[in-house]
Amino acid sequence: MTPSARLAAAIEVFDNLERERRPAADTLKAWGLTHRFAGSGDRAAIAGLVYDALRRRASSAFLMGADTPRAILLGMLKRERGLDSGAIGRLASGAQYAPEALNDDERKRLDAADLSAAPPHVAGDYPEWLDPHFTRAFGDARAEEGAALSSRAPLDLRANALRADSSKALDMLADLKPEATHWSPWGLRIRLAADAKSPAIHAEPAFLKGMVEIQDEGSQLAALFAGAKPGEQVIDLCAGAGGKTLALAAMMENKGQIYSTDDDKRRLAPIHDRLKRSGARNVQVRTPKSVGGELDDLNGRIDLVLIDAPCTGTGAWRRNPDAKWRMRPGALEQRQKEQVEVLDRAVPLLKAGGRIAYVTCSVLEEENGAQVRAFLDRHAGFTIVPPAEVTEVLGEQAFMFGKAARLSAEGITMTPRTTETDGFFIALLKRS
Repeated sequence: MTPSARLAAAIEVFDNLERERRPAADTLKAWGLTHRFAGSGDRAAIAGLVYDALRRRASSAFLMGADTPRAILLGMLKRERGLDSGAIGRLASGAQYAPEALNDDERKRLDAADLSAAPPHVAGDYPEWLDPHFTRAFGDARAEEGAALSSRAPLDLRANALRADSSKALDMLADLKPEATHWSPWGLRIRLAADAKSPAIHAEPAFLKGMVEIQDEGSQLAALFAGAKPGEQVIDLCAGAGGKTLALAAMMENKGQIYSTDDDKRRLAPIHDRLKRSGARNVQVRTPKSVGGELDDLNGRIDLVLIDAPCTGTGAWRRNPDAKWRMRPGALEQRQKEQVEVLDRAVPLLKAGGRIAYVTCSVLEEENGAQVRAFLDRHAGFTIVPPAEVTEVLGEQAFMFGKAARLSAEGITMTPRTTETDGFFIALLKRS
């Protein structure tokens, strides 16, 4: 398929997505099944166009003065990919398989590309109903923070210290041009051009040998700040596929014990193969039972409970731009209830002096600092470990990280704009 034909296909897919109100991945898969002539490279390119359009949906529509699929895709080419009206006109030329040629108004709007009058939720490309929440979190910087959350994320990897150090992993992946991440001592970053296809990391020898895992630098830092030590008893209470469990196992040098569980056993399914590949030997997976009680024997014995809490996922919009437009106000309320439940569940597991590392991939204050304050109101025997003390594990970089991240009374907030990571919050709570 030509670049013009791919753009026309992306407009068609976006139109289907709007009409059918299905997740983008499902819509793209359905299109691929009915257009067998499109090769894997074509499908990847079309998906990239669609996801970039979702990232810049509001601002692109504002630029073009219309919210049609065509307008949003054309505006995205200017807003996200930096093409001028001439380059966009060559793609939308009206030739065979190409979108209809640009009209005078479209060309004029692309040349002007003016967002100066756009309200913050448009310039920041987030749903209007979230504006009060973004105002609470970021104040006057909310448009800039939202725009950063709408950019395309790089591919971050974590070098697995149980298999190899970062330098060896860098050498094995040299053809992909990885670089060391700014903050994480284990992080490798592969930067991707706007129209680049993600590399097949799962087929790389370094991945197959367990030397690297895919994990955003912010997630790596959340595990690092949790402060697990060799020999400790640790629970990963919302382990999911096990990304943070694996990072903790490496931090603990396979000494001590990690108990990994999750309310949904289906989310735990990938962890078993990942553990084998990683070389982690100090992890026990506790699959939840229908009647519960899979952790009852651990009450009062645990040094650290890591809670990667269920949340709205606003901090991960770079990787899942479809989610922000499908999110509804009721989802925030539901996640807050679940966060209260999982925080309270951790309390009886801890021994005296034990810690809770509370982590979200959200930037909303209601899920972060407010939840920590509410927890302290419910449980008088806990104190917050000062965020500046938590970041000391970064050594010489701690000062600069404290300048880049947001260190509040309750915890640490990372965002793409300030730390070049996904949006993450972490608070460390200690039992007296």
